[in-house]
Amino acid sequence: MKVKLVLSFLLSFLLCSASMAQSGLVGVIVNGITFMQSPRARHTATLLQDGRVLIAGGEICCSSTVPALATTEIYDPATKGFTSAANMTTARSGHTATLLPDGRVLIVGGDSSNGTAELYDPSTGKFTATGSLLMSQTGFNATLLANGKVLIAGGVNSAYAVADAEVFDPATGQFTTAGPYVAGLTGAFTGNASTSTLLPDGTVLFEREPAAQIYNPATATFNLSGSMSITFLGNPVAPDYVDGQTATLLLNGTVLVAGGANEDLGRFNSTELYNPASGVFATGTSMLRPREDHTATLLPDGTILMAGGESQNCNGNSCSFSGSESTLELYDPAKGTFAAAGNMLYPRVFHTATLLNTGDVLITGGEAWGGFDLDYGSLAATELYHPAVVSPPPALFSLDGSGQGQGAIWNATTGQVASSQTPSVAGQILSMYASGLAEGGAIPPQVAVGGQLAEILYSGDAPGYPGYFQVNFRVPDGVSPGAAVPVRLSYLGRPSNAVTIATQ
Repeated sequence: MKVKLVLSFLLSFLLCSASMAQSGLVGVIVNGITFMQSPRARHTATLLQDGRVLIAGGEICCSSTVPALATTEIYDPATKGFTSAANMTTARSGHTATLLPDGRVLIVGGDSSNGTAELYDPSTGKFTATGSLLMSQTGFNATLLANGKVLIAGGVNSAYAVADAEVFDPATGQFTTAGPYVAGLTGAFTGNASTSTLLPDGTVLFEREPAAQIYNPATATFNLSGSMSITFLGNPVAPDYVDGQTATLLLNGTVLVAGGANEDLGRFNSTELYNPASGVFATGTSMLRPREDHTATLLPDGTILMAGGESQNCNGNSCSFSGSESTLELYDPAKGTFAAAGNMLYPRVFHTATLLNTGDVLITGGEAWGGFDLDYGSLAATELYHPAVVSPPPALFSLDGSGQGQGAIWNATTGQVASSQTPSVAGQILSMYASGLAEGGAIPPQVAVGGQLAEILYSGDAPGYPGYFQVNFRVPDGVSPGAAVPVRLSYLGRPSNAVTIATQ
C-alpha cells in the first residue's frame, strides 16, 4: 500500500546524492583471465551480502582420485582474485547453495553426501553441520521462500524414483516434509530434470515434464499447473523428461524456460513462456543454439544472458553432439528475440554465472568437451561478462547520508523514524526509499530485518522522486530487540548496504 511520505525534506537530500545506473560498453567478455585455486565443475557460486562470492565444492572431471571436492574459495570483485577458504564438512558435487536472510549459506546434498547439509557463516569463515535431508536424494532444486525457509524439490533417490519435497527451517536447522507432489510424477534418467522458480506472489513454479506444478508455502501443497510446450526441430513433442533446462523469472513476472535435452530426442533450442496469471505455457522464440546445462542470468535491464552448455549440430532430421559451447546470447523480453552476445574465452558446461554488485557477471569453472570422447577436463579459468548497461546494486538510505547506521526508515502511519526514541515493534508497517530496483518490475524485493524476511506490502515508484522506489514492509515476529537491528534489501539476487532500526 502507498502511504503519505512525511520525511520528504530529509529524503530529498539523500536521494539527490544517490548514484544512478550508468551506460557502459556493448556487452563483452572482459579481457584477462583469472584462475580459481582449483579446477571445478558442478560446483556452486553464491553472492554473499558483502559482495564477495563463495565458490564451493564441485569435481575435477574426470578424475577417479578426486570424485568430489570439499575445498572452497572466495572471489573478491575489488581485487578480481580468489583466496582459499575453509573446507566444507563433506566433499560435495552437484549440491545446492542458498543465501539465507541472515547472511549464512545453506549447502545441501551433492554426490556421496548422503543427504547431509551444512551452513557457512561469513562472519566466522567456518562451515558447521546442520540437519540432514529426510530422504537422501540428488538433482534437486533449492528455493528460498518468502517466509525465509528453503524448499528442496525435484530430486531423485538412489533408485531414480522421485524423492519427496522437503523444507529447511533456519530457525530449527531441520528439514521437514513439504507436502506430496500431485500424482503422476515419474523417475528421471538423470537427477537434473526439473526447475523451481519463486514467483512474485510467493508460490513456486515446479517445472517437470510433462506438466508443471505450483507449490504454495501457505498451505504446503502442490497443485497442477499448465502443460509444457516443447518443440524439437520445429515440431511439438511430449518427452517424459527434459534434463538441464533453465527457468528464469522475468521482470514482468513471466518465466522463461529454455533449452534442455532428452536422451531419445537430443538437445533443444526451444523456449517456453509461463504466465502465472493464466497458468499456461506458450511456445517462445528459439535460442540461436541448442543448450543443455547452460546458465541463464537475469540482468538488471531485464535481458537474460545465456552462456555455454552442451550443444549439437543438425543436418535435416539428423543431429550429432558438438561438445561444449563458448557462445553467449541475450534474450530481450521486450522483443521476444535472442541475439548473439559474443563468445566466452572457453567452452563450458556445468559452470556458474553470478551477477555481481559491480554489474558484471562472473563465470567460473565447468567442463570443456570438444565432442564425443574429447573431454578437456574441468576448468580453473574464470571470466567476466560486462553488460551493455551496468547498474549498481540496490541501495538503502541512512539519516546521515552515509548509507550506514540509523536508516531513513519510518512508521508508515505516524511518520516517526524507527530509532531508539520511537522503536518499531513486531507487526508494525514501516516505509523506506530504495534505489536500484526496476521501473515497473513485477518482482518484489526481499527485505531482511535482523536476519528474518519481512512481508512486503508495497514496492513501487516513490511519489515525487522519479527513478527511486518506495518499499513498505511489516516488521517480522521474533526479531531480537535492539537499538541497531540491521535492515538489508535484496533484489535480483544482489544485496543492498545494511542500515539499522531500533526494535523492541
